[in-house]
Amino acid sequence: MGTTQLDTVPEPKYWHLKTVLSEALDSEFAVGEILPNERELAARFGVARATLRQALEQLELEGRLQRRRGVGTTVAPPRVGVAVGDAEQAWPGTTADSWQAVDCLEAAPPAAVARLLGTPAGRPVHTVRRIRRTHGQPVAAELLYVPGHSVPGLAAIDTASGAARARTVLRELQRLALEGQDRAVELGSARAEDAKQLDRLPGAPVLLVTTRYFTEGATAAVAVATYRADTCRLTFGETGVQLLAAG
Repeated sequence: MGTTQLDTVPEPKYWHLKTVLSEALDSEFAVGEILPNERELAARFGVARATLRQALEQLELEGRLQRRRGVGTTVAPPRVGVAVGDAEQAWPGTTADSWQAVDCLEAAPPAAVARLLGTPAGRPVHTVRRIRRTHGQPVAAELLYVPGHSVPGLAAIDTASGAARARTVLRELQRLALEGQDRAVELGSARAEDAKQLDRLPGAPVLLVTTRYFTEGATAAVAVATYRADTCRLTFGETGVQLLAAG
């Protein structure tokens, strides 16, 4: 494809360029292939680099491109389904759970989480960090906040931190009778720690899925899962919410 001039296009240049680039991705590039650098692409399509960046950012948001540290901008793989709302509600860490426990520490939760838990601001809770992968690729990172009164049996556990303690917290939580859960989804920006786990840049768009778990009429735990918004979309149906993410 030769150089494309966009001066006469009535719509925003970056938006039309996004369409042109999308067609080029379909016809000229393979999944995982690295795109030419910005200078080469801007010259090829006859646009300013600022316009090119806007188009690339839009394609990244739509899941067509991925920006990876030390690699560059690559063509994203096809999307695959990752369930968020299961038909049968269950505690984290049960047999059907696809999350992997990474670590567990005692730390004060964010103020918003403390309010959901009904705990005083600044009071430490058990904080379990988990990761979720699809086809070997990380698609979400989660922080599960569990107040001490929800898992009193931990007082006799000697494991101070690490994946072993995380699994112990999950086992203790499952001793409770789960009465229900609710979820909220909102758009956010990746924190530095989550971005590192998800192989994204800090500040990259993410979907934040907050889940509250109820027992005995009160909140027993709160999970905040960070999903990659650049490769995700939500669909709603009889089986609940499903999140589609690149594998």
